[in-house]
Amino acid sequence: MINKRIITSGKRKTSVAKAFIKEGTGDVTINKRSYKTLHLFDKLKIEEPLRIAENILGKPDFDVVISVFGGGEKSQIEAARIALSKALVRFSKSSELERAFISYDRNLLVADVRRKEARKPGDSKARRKRQKSYR
Repeated sequence: MINKRIITSGKRKTSVAKAFIKEGTGDVTINKRSYKTLHLFDKLKIEEPLRIAENILGKPDFDVVISVFGGGEKSQIEAARIALSKALVRFSKSSELERAFISYDRNLLVADVRRKEARKPGDSKARRKRQKSYR
């Protein structure tokens, strides 16, 4: 039996996550910590793709190691979620799973490309304009 190993990535704002998936027992770790030790809502965000995959593929037979760097805590979770979803689709080679992810939430497989707008010269913020003086 060939030991299948797949590497995928996910991005959100300035966070980048890399997911390494291989055959195993169903463990998911993020930055060398189990995802179960995360805050409640962060844990639920990571569990969404896992639960969808479990409904379609059955009992998980893979281990996922995710390393995330850059950005803030919430954008790291979003990046990890994208990387995990992409890894599950590529590992299972299931088009049904891909359709389920897209119908549930398109952002499970497609990165959100919005970024902070640049500050304009002479203005105080990105969108705020200078105050006009009436003389």
